Amino acid sequence: MKKRKDRKRGVSDAIKRRSKPKAVVALASLSIQRCFTQAGLDPLDAIRTIRTDSKITDTDGKTVFEMNGVEVPENWSQLAIDILVSKYFRKAGVGKAGHETSIRQVVKRIAQTLRIAGEEGGYFDGQNGTTFEAELSFLLVNQFGAFNSPVWFNLGLFEEYGITGSGGNFFWNPTTGTTEESKNAYEHPQCSACFIQSVDDDLMSIFELIRNEARLFKYGSGTGTNFSRIRGSMEKLSGGGTSSGLMSFLDVLDRGAGATKSGGTTRRAAKMVCLDADHPEIRDFVNWKMKEERKAAALIAAGYSADFNGEAYRTVSGQNSNNSVRITDEFMKAMQSDGAWKTTSRTTGKTVETLRARELWKTIATATWSCGDPGLQFDTTINRWHTCADTDRIHASNPCSEYMFLDDTACNLASLNLVKFLKDDGTIDLDSFRHACRVFIIAQEILVDHSSYPTARIAQNSHDYRPLGLGYANLGALLMLKGVPYDSEEGRALAAALTAIMTGEAYAVSAEEAAHLGTFHGFDSNRKTMLNVIRKHQEAAEKISTEALPVEIAQAAKDAWKKALNLGQKHGYRNAQVTVLAPTGTIGLLMDCDTTGIEPDFALVKFKKLAGGGQFKIVNQSVPQALSNLGYPAEHIREIVHHILENQSIEGAPYFKAEHLAVFDCSNRCGEKGTRFIAPMGHIRMMAAVQPFLSGAISKTVNLPNETTVEQIEAIHLEAWKLGLKAVALYRDGCKLSQPLSTRADESPVTVKAGRKRLPAKRRGVTVEAEVAGHKVYIRTGEYEDGKLGEVFIDMHKEGAAYRSMMNCFAISISLGLQYGVPLSEFVDKFTFTRFEPGGIVTGHPNVKMATSIVDYIFRVLGMEYLGRTDFLQIKPALDLLGSTRAVSEHPEVTEAGEGDAPLCDSCGNPTVRSGACFRCLNCGSSTGCS
Repeated sequence: MKKRKDRKRGVSDAIKRRSKPKAVVALASLSIQRCFTQAGLDPLDAIRTIRTDSKITDTDGKTVFEMNGVEVPENWSQLAIDILVSKYFRKAGVGKAGHETSIRQVVKRIAQTLRIAGEEGGYFDGQNGTTFEAELSFLLVNQFGAFNSPVWFNLGLFEEYGITGSGGNFFWNPTTGTTEESKNAYEHPQCSACFIQSVDDDLMSIFELIRNEARLFKYGSGTGTNFSRIRGSMEKLSGGGTSSGLMSFLDVLDRGAGATKSGGTTRRAAKMVCLDADHPEIRDFVNWKMKEERKAAALIAAGYSADFNGEAYRTVSGQNSNNSVRITDEFMKAMQSDGAWKTTSRTTGKTVETLRARELWKTIATATWSCGDPGLQFDTTINRWHTCADTDRIHASNPCSEYMFLDDTACNLASLNLVKFLKDDGTIDLDSFRHACRVFIIAQEILVDHSSYPTARIAQNSHDYRPLGLGYANLGALLMLKGVPYDSEEGRALAAALTAIMTGEAYAVSAEEAAHLGTFHGFDSNRKTMLNVIRKHQEAAEKISTEALPVEIAQAAKDAWKKALNLGQKHGYRNAQVTVLAPTGTIGLLMDCDTTGIEPDFALVKFKKLAGGGQFKIVNQSVPQALSNLGYPAEHIREIVHHILENQSIEGAPYFKAEHLAVFDCSNRCGEKGTRFIAPMGHIRMMAAVQPFLSGAISKTVNLPNETTVEQIEAIHLEAWKLGLKAVALYRDGCKLSQPLSTRADESPVTVKAGRKRLPAKRRGVTVEAEVAGHKVYIRTGEYEDGKLGEVFIDMHKEGAAYRSMMNCFAISISLGLQYGVPLSEFVDKFTFTRFEPGGIVTGHPNVKMATSIVDYIFRVLGMEYLGRTDFLQIKPALDLLGSTRAVSEHPEVTEAGEGDAPLCDSCGNPTVRSGACFRCLNCGSSTGCS
């Protein structure tokens, strides 16, 4: 592969060659204007707060966290409150209470610490510092934006409360001009969540990486590495003999990640493994997870649980990382022409094997079709947009694939809630949006040298290159509120313009900071490269469609990049990178976003948490407002919303106009009768629209229907490359053994008829045995000649007589209802998610793994067996329990009830759902991702 410069000119050598930036005419202070606040008024005093309780329960209903009498904003949801209190309130060493009790304390320690650090670092004077603290406080407490979780966890604990903790990380000491080991954990806290680390073709380097990965996993951060420097299994060792090869070491690293417990939990580590397409073991790497799936299948067939967290999947390797193949333009041209592709020795550079490029391309697509891995990273495209190419190439990414930069670097993330900048008249407040970008970029820049890092090399590089990761969330909700379809030219143009404004403004601020404080250390040696990349961004902004956008938004995007380029040519830049689009898992929920990152709406209906425990079903908050913005009167909106609640889909709603259907399209089909969803290429085109305006890349997994073919995956991969994406990850629904294939049921819904239809004297049925929270439950059914359900028997023979009798009477009433024509779907919709004891973990059933009650469990099973419902299953079925295909849907929904290959939440044990390339919990807000 011709992409790789010799890494002798890598980051470590660049450190040795670095020099201080050239002298600049320093500004007196960075200027911070007031946009949201007034001088003399504390924004924390302006919010309306309430005293309430926070309680999180596990799947058994047992309390895993509780704190009473906390002060929180009145308009925050219970889930946002639970995240704030359970995750971000400091639990020890705080005043008389011993812990934080108010949103005021949390926001103050973050904003005030950044203000003080900014003043001490020379960013601004006292007046501008006071304004900065007020504006940042407003943005945080009103959910306009949020930092990644480590900032909320760690920042300000030393300054506000004198909390220290043990040291061991490394930070930049401006007094000595060197990196030093920290003496305590919080004077220089770890504030980044995304890391890229290097590894050499050396045994000690490999095991040092294992050590460093464990340190990052321990504190909940994620890391990515390109392993292409490690020699293949056919290559010789210097001391004689043959290497055990790359795959043997990847297996060791995978086991290490799987064994690392974050805080004593079973959380899956956040880890990315990259490999160049010319590595001698590339085919083994591509097929790694697919082959492990076959082993898992054999174990499942032998009776082991198919749950991702069960014995089968714990036994096989390759389950603790996202895998990506690095593809160059050279490879893509060989693939298109059906040319040869050579793998090369890591030690000699000689050809090891000659393959057909198209054969390897299909092998990648087949593996992706089979298990969702590997993803693709387009190496040439990534490095074409690289601002520091004269230091080294970009070799890898963080686990979620949005942060792509030099090896041994870190990135702190922050995201803006786009919906907060939408005015009542439906226009976007561009001035407020630009101002928020400015405030957060300055805050993130201050964090770079105030923070510590897990290795001295990462601390040094973070100081020298200062990469930042500002992004946004709630794009899907914003488009819906504006009545703009996600998969449309107008939707893509608006997303592109907003992304351009965000990144252009961020680089302009970075240039102002460079004028005041000096450029990043690596700028001089990369000046030409970086300015060329900024010009590419600016040229892309000039091409944003003015026909699909309001003139002022399109012009704002163009102006932002003109300003960024002009200021950069004059002053240089303080930061090598400024933006990414992260999955915004936990912090998206903290900001009460309906949609995460760049994603469209996942579903029109979600479950809202109640303060006293439990949850109820609601229509996403953006739907009624979007209907109003489209001109629907209040009485029509009420009926449309009622239809959505009953059917989980807007299709067929009364008064709803067909021309508005596309506005409410989601990632997946909604409801049992829903037919519409955003096609895979709709996701690819949206990513392609915003990619030219990001420093990094986009964390997003493109969900594919189960019926997607290998050839279609090849076509999507090809189009992603042609459209200029830096990376793409696909997931075909049902591809993993923990979420097996599904087919459609032939039956149509039962209609209500007068009179009772009795069952034949001799009838078929199914018997299902399982345990719900340790209670044995037998479900037996009776069927009509056509296979439709006609009766239900429920037996819990070890329970008390009263309980058994009540369940028997309940089963009789359901059976009579069915025989008198009540559709089973009515019972399923009414009784699933009912919550009472006993409820919790389900063992013995291949598809239902959690239930909120015995009744909930019963109707999940009946809905699956006789209606083909898969939306409430934790694991999607391939066949019903008797081997029949009659009861399964061709297009299984993946809903917020859980996903087949998703890990259980490490905090509360509930199922998680996908968030970009990672997972998040909708019960407590935990995330396996970077934010």
